Amino acid sequence: MKIFHTICAAFMAATIASCDAHQDSPDTSMKIGDILCTDGKVVRYEEMKAQEKTPIAVVFYVNQKEDIEGTGYAVYLKDIEPCAYSDSIGIKHDTSADLAAFDGNSNTHAMYSTYTSPAAEAVFDMWQYGQSAYIPSVAQLYLLYEVRNKINEYIRKCGGDEIQDNPDECWYWTSTEVKEQETDKAWLFSLASGAIQETPKTQAHKIRPIITLYN
Repeated sequence: MKIFHTICAAFMAATIASCDAHQDSPDTSMKIGDILCTDGKVVRYEEMKAQEKTPIAVVFYVNQKEDIEGTGYAVYLKDIEPCAYSDSIGIKHDTSADLAAFDGNSNTHAMYSTYTSPAAEAVFDMWQYGQSAYIPSVAQLYLLYEVRNKINEYIRKCGGDEIQDNPDECWYWTSTEVKEQETDKAWLFSLASGAIQETPKTQAHKIRPIITLYN
């Protein structure tokens, strides 16, 4: 009996020690509202502050679709000042012109390769820290529109330009040309309403760059 009690006591001690050692693993999966920092890491806002990292963008989409490149998208903290999509009318910039395509990156590269797009040049000029910013497509801006209120909190905390509801401040260039009018027009997107508008390429409008994540 004495041996039995000794074995039971040892078993209970081991069990208690095992329970004390157990800890819930932190959730490290990427979430909307996480922060992309200048070192290329995506972290929670609280971790960014604690480690004194420098924020550059806010995650607004986590990818769960096989037909979309990357693990998600992050939107840069600042707008690019109004500029023209094209320096003249009559130039086709060879985008897909597909309203449903998540192809802002390839669109922006196509625009830049013509050497006639102030908008694309402005985005390329802001590249730093190894981050590859681009002008989002219509479909990508719609993803941002759907969560704009949720991520505005983090944009504000990081000192960025909040996404505006003001009708006079809400229109942004997409990188998507208007199908069958590619030489003259591209789509503007309202981040206040989700509406799109055919617009002459020589008009000056704001740009909100995004980046594809591969974390």
